[in-house]
Amino acid sequence: MAAPTPATFAAQQFASLYVGDLHRDVTEAMLYEVFNNVGPVASIRVCRDSLTRKSLGYAYVNFHAVNDADRALDTLNYSSVKGVPMRIMWSHRDPNLRKSNVGNIFVKNLDKGIDNKSLFDTFSLFGTIMSCKVATDAEGSSLGYGFVHYESPEAAQQAIEKVDGMEIGSSTVSVSLCERKGERDEVRKKTNLYVKHFPFDWGEEKLLELFSPCGPVQSSVLMKDKKGRPY
Repeated sequence: MAAPTPATFAAQQFASLYVGDLHRDVTEAMLYEVFNNVGPVASIRVCRDSLTRKSLGYAYVNFHAVNDADRALDTLNYSSVKGVPMRIMWSHRDPNLRKSNVGNIFVKNLDKGIDNKSLFDTFSLFGTIMSCKVATDAEGSSLGYGFVHYESPEAAQQAIEKVDGMEIGSSTVSVSLCERKGERDEVRKKTNLYVKHFPFDWGEEKLLELFSPCGPVQSSVLMKDKKGRPY
């Protein structure tokens, strides 16, 4: 059975798009001006806090026609509204589809200059992406890792084979299947180490140099807390 195309997904979801990473001052009227230039918009809803009515930073845009939604995704994804790039995806209302980990990959050791659009452009070569996100801190700075969720597990596997070990920007990235938290915790319960109190100028290569003689290292990540202390 052939994998569903983006248009098929859109038809199933009533030509509905999820629009995330919105500036908190963006309103329905602003989004209407942007999206209605692509095609007739049926409705727009900016999701808000039930008490304060402040924007939660995401919205749903519904088109009358699937082709218009498809074109909006192609032409408007990562374009800016009030100076902040929007992240647009098909709206998957099926909770099983949203929560599925099939086709989801984890990308680490990202160059801090890689943003959502750069990540999407790199990985869209291998198949249809349902969601793509670089993890950031409270100030919006990259944490050096991200997630790409493909429509099919075949696309995810191809991305791993082609991109793992590739240099993107100034860093060599590591790409692997994203494990569910429960699965990851169970597997790594007795093999995962937390390390702190080492020199500030140590990089991940130095840590691997220290620990590799003890046995093969399956994965590693170097992060910093709010005070800049590495762990």
